[in-house]
Amino acid sequence: MTELKIQHLITLTELLSKGAKNNYVTITTTTLGKQIGKSQQAASKHLLELEQGGFISRITAGRKVSVKLTQRGHEQISEIYGILKNSLEATPSTIDVDGVLVAGMGEGKYYMSLKGYTKQFLHKIGYIPFPGTLNVKLDKKEQIESLRQLANLEGVKIDGFSDGKRTYGWVRCFTCKINGKVDAQLILLERTHHDLSTIEIISKAEIRKKLGLKDGASLSIRITV
Repeated sequence: MTELKIQHLITLTELLSKGAKNNYVTITTTTLGKQIGKSQQAASKHLLELEQGGFISRITAGRKVSVKLTQRGHEQISEIYGILKNSLEATPSTIDVDGVLVAGMGEGKYYMSLKGYTKQFLHKIGYIPFPGTLNVKLDKKEQIESLRQLANLEGVKIDGFSDGKRTYGWVRCFTCKINGKVDAQLILLERTHHDLSTIEIISKAEIRKKLGLKDGASLSIRITV
């Protein structure tokens, strides 16, 4: 074995976490197997292959095995770490989607004007949005699927509230830019009639008027995540 394989990399990383960079650490293949999600036999094979490849050195005393990364082993894992780090840091922190402007149901104007929301908008995103939401219909499946990751992100959360008569759900805001010109917030609602194929956007400005938009106009939205 002249290059690290994925399974060997996992084993080597586990050893490194135990202090095997500078010291021989005593391990059992049974314990190592459990920690890397493999059998005892697989862990034993990994150690043998890593030793044969020059990535670790082993000292055996009876049933005890002590392991330490070699210079080659540490250099290899450092190189892989550098590649992963650069790749992760180079990953764009935006989601780009395209769609067309569609007419809404008129509910956005009512909900975005409620004091329970407007006070929080002012405090958390720095402004009270223009009453109403801009509705954009997306037509590219891959872009719709990309938006699903927003469900795992907090964004700026506007808490739900009750006015004594009814309760209103939370709103989560994600900074975006419309056509590269207008700053806005894409919003996810706890309660909505739309799926992710139709997104709603709020802004301090009246976007339709500012950009001279009519229903059917093409829009590009860049969302910061």
